[in-house]
Amino acid sequence: MQKPINFVLIGRSGCGKGTQAKLLDDHFGNLFYISTGSLFRKIAEHDTQVGHKIKELLGGGGLPFDDLATMLWMSAITYNLREEQGFCLDGAPRRLEEAKALDAFLEYLERQKSTMIILIDISREEAFDRLTKRRICQNCGALIPWVGEYKNMEACNKCGGVLEERADDVPEAIKNRLDYFDKDVSCVIKYFKKKKRLITIKGEQTIEKVFNDILTEVRKRTNF
Repeated sequence: MQKPINFVLIGRSGCGKGTQAKLLDDHFGNLFYISTGSLFRKIAEHDTQVGHKIKELLGGGGLPFDDLATMLWMSAITYNLREEQGFCLDGAPRRLEEAKALDAFLEYLERQKSTMIILIDISREEAFDRLTKRRICQNCGALIPWVGEYKNMEACNKCGGVLEERADDVPEAIKNRLDYFDKDVSCVIKYFKKKKRLITIKGEQTIEKVFNDILTEVRKRTNF
């Protein structure tokens, strides 16, 4: 039996990881989706010490405690992923030790060879432009990217809700997130590149072209 295909999406904030994750799920089906950003935002809603700390960090564009990030996505996979099901991890790993932990976990699950590590590559300037202009639906929480046809969207295409700026998409917080990418995530990229497992996709294209490029690379490495 062929191992289910898995995806790890890496890239600067605003590169379109969430959008591509949705397209991958529509195409392959049955993918368990894990967004570390969403997991942290859920924690930030709780009236706890950790919740308050996470809310403060997210508002300033900082990264939460490294081991907490690993624990969250590892727990999500542990308690939800079925053997016949692939997964899509969005927004992790963000640090070198987290990448090594992911690699070890994939090996334990015997999924290392069937996991695509994908970098959606956009420049820092492009990321800043997208993040300062993207919007979120007040009603359903859908994130509307600032690319292609979405730039002209006046209401949510899912529920018709009002679109607004996301609370943590302010210039200083965005700058901090991009600084973390240059400092920490670049080490993750080098780690997987050295292992010859990194797939780099040009992210400054249309959403459809980015997706087609991902599929092309996946076909080269699998029977799908």
